[in-house]
Amino acid sequence: MTAHLSVVLGSYNRLRYLKLTIESIRRELEQCPFPQEVIVVDGGSDDGTLNWLLKQKDILTIVQHNRGEWRGERIERRSWGYFMNLGFRCAQGKYICMLSDDCLVVPGAVRNGVELFDARSAAGGKVGAVAFYWRNWPEQENYWVGYTFGDRMFVNHGLYLREVLEEVGYADEENYSFYHADGDLCLRMMERQYDCIDAPQSFIEHHSHANAAVKEQNNERQQADWAHYVSRWGHLGQPERDWRELSFDDPAKTAELFQKRWFRS
Repeated sequence: MTAHLSVVLGSYNRLRYLKLTIESIRRELEQCPFPQEVIVVDGGSDDGTLNWLLKQKDILTIVQHNRGEWRGERIERRSWGYFMNLGFRCAQGKYICMLSDDCLVVPGAVRNGVELFDARSAAGGKVGAVAFYWRNWPEQENYWVGYTFGDRMFVNHGLYLREVLEEVGYADEENYSFYHADGDLCLRMMERQYDCIDAPQSFIEHHSHANAAVKEQNNERQQADWAHYVSRWGHLGQPERDWRELSFDDPAKTAELFQKRWFRS
């Protein structure tokens, strides 16, 4: 049976976080009454991630080595968009849920997001993406979704309609190394009259301190990514606000629960 939902995430050398992320995804999908699949795109981890993934029989693992050497030559570093597109193109679901390997799914997030997507589409809405609220835990109290040029919402974590991803040509692999390809993707959907809406009952906890060394390397690329992003979309004008915030008290205490598992692992 074709999946109604595909969960796609990229990973590199974050085994300890990835295990917790996958556990939170599994717990959520157990409550979702529709066919589903989980796809992990790994960039050639050498911390045990690949061995662990190969033992997970409910996960489709795609490996694309992205560092080091092969046959005496340096391996070309590929972009965030390239890796995510590997997963997007393999996904069979009507909806694709894009998550990170350093986040936790608060119970109900995916299920509520799919229900909202279904309802808006049934009512005649032309929706291309649904953004989940998220926060950097434990630094932040409230959760947020982001706005970009043209006062348009974009997805950090959330859902895409697969046929719309196909229509716009997926994420831009060539012009963004790591940052702003998600905003670019939603703006290209906007060009084709698709909306990106927020899901006020969908929440994600994000471990902002995960693998700081890798993030530092990514931050070095942000300036070039931002320059291209501005040149492409700056004419739409700055948003009235950068974020929409929501206060939410998670009854499942997801972050605290998984923190205990972290210290036991």
